[in-house]
Amino acid sequence: MSKFDDLFKQYDCLLNDEIVKQEIDEILTAHFAENDNVDVYKQCLSQIDLTSLNGTDTESEIISMVEKVNGFQTAFPHLPNVGAICVYPAMVPIVKEHLIPEIGIAAVSAGFPASQTFIEIKVAETAMCVMEGATEIDVVISIGKFLEEKYEEVYEELSEIKAACREAHLKVILETGALQTASKIKKASVLAMASGADFIKTSTGKIPVAATLEATYVMCYAIKEWAEKTGVKVCYKPAGGIVTTEDAVKHYTLVKEILGDEWLNNSKFRFGASRLANNLLTSIEGKEVKYF
Repeated sequence: MSKFDDLFKQYDCLLNDEIVKQEIDEILTAHFAENDNVDVYKQCLSQIDLTSLNGTDTESEIISMVEKVNGFQTAFPHLPNVGAICVYPAMVPIVKEHLIPEIGIAAVSAGFPASQTFIEIKVAETAMCVMEGATEIDVVISIGKFLEEKYEEVYEELSEIKAACREAHLKVILETGALQTASKIKKASVLAMASGADFIKTSTGKIPVAATLEATYVMCYAIKEWAEKTGVKVCYKPAGGIVTTEDAVKHYTLVKEILGDEWLNNSKFRFGASRLANNLLTSIEGKEVKYF
């Protein structure tokens, strides 16, 4: 038995997908309505990693996004700003140069989104992102290696990337849509946390299945168990496909009921999104808003 088989046995990784769905339905039926209000919408807004990860991104487009963030408190003085801006590595210096508010600068790194490159490149790219001003690093596990159960290799890669982050927070993306089952999502969550992840994150947003409620449920329970066993409180980021206010409140409700109020802030809970911000603003203001 490998050390990882032993690790997975400690964290109840034999999950039933149908039971997971039933328990999600029960939580949302009991608690969604109490969270469907303007105060929660504002909280969700403050937890957004405002994201632009297009192959067509230009420097002027990224500057424009940053300027929207810079001017947000003037335009909406009664609302909290977003939690971070998330961009490709080459755009980190642009964000660093123009960003005024003290919010996070997140960079996708390590061969995002496929993670199909050499570990030396993953480490170097991560180190360069941090050197250029990134305070948060989002990387994808080597999904193929994980699916082949090469857990030691995945662990070693993530551990090296974590070291390259220095003081920056490491968000490990599991690409849960490719893992497909609750049991695999649970194993990947545990493996990422064992490797030093500060956050575990659902998805890249680059494949058809992104942040599902099932993934949030499983990953939050993994975080809860990890905290109970180790004392380390890992943070959570659902990303990809979270567009509507209703989507955000459903994920928020699961996080609240599983992890508790301590996670309901932008240091422990983020949304990776591009379109969600305007939809939350629309729900808060009671009229259509297209600010971002």
